[in-house]
Amino acid sequence: MVVLATKCYVGGDARERALDGMNSLVGNEVGDLDVDWQVGVRDDDFVQVDVTGEDATVARNVLAETWGEIVAHDEGLQPGEEYVGTLESWDADGFVLDAGEEVQVPADRLGLGVGSPEQVVERFGLVQHLPMRFVYHGEGGSDASDDGDASDGDADSETPRLADRERDRLYEWQRGPGRVNVNSATRGEVRATVNRAGHARDIVTVERLGLLEQSIVCGEGTDPPGLLAAIGGYLPAEMRCVV
Repeated sequence: MVVLATKCYVGGDARERALDGMNSLVGNEVGDLDVDWQVGVRDDDFVQVDVTGEDATVARNVLAETWGEIVAHDEGLQPGEEYVGTLESWDADGFVLDAGEEVQVPADRLGLGVGSPEQVVERFGLVQHLPMRFVYHGEGGSDASDDGDASDGDADSETPRLADRERDRLYEWQRGPGRVNVNSATRGEVRATVNRAGHARDIVTVERLGLLEQSIVCGEGTDPPGLLAAIGGYLPAEMRCVV
């Protein structure tokens, strides 16, 4: 079994559609291998995939690489290693990520420019449950690469930080033509909503960020706040713009 770093937190018919979609996504990744699989959801909403067959180990590794993996509680997070957690909350102190256990990334370890965590959320269009990569640091850990502001033995070097490639991804979003990020909906549902609102020509694609977290990449000349206003009435979801 592999527990993926993405959640299924909707209910009813939406849950069934999401899990059907997840089953298809797993098939796309490992369908050519000699395996059988079954998709389920843990009590904490993380998606788990039970994999059996001759190529089970390879399949689990492929899924973990694609989605990120939630490590078992008895293994624990290891200092200096990179993991994926879902963005659960934020306040003046920083971000709280769920990686099978609660991980607090302090405000001064986000590495996303000036401003409070709330301002960072708005500036980069972050939505709840978004999978994000971080580097874990426990007692005795160090991070001399964090913008040159941490050194061995410093208190900051013993706290988690966002991973370099996570920071790079978010800055790349800002350099692009604009985005609208959405949670609580599958990629297919978001695409159908954009079409229903008559804005299919105004977007480039819908990029999958997680099972229920998507990023609508705007076309040149498309105003992200305007697109959000146009589709907001069709989609009961949390939405934020990247501009």
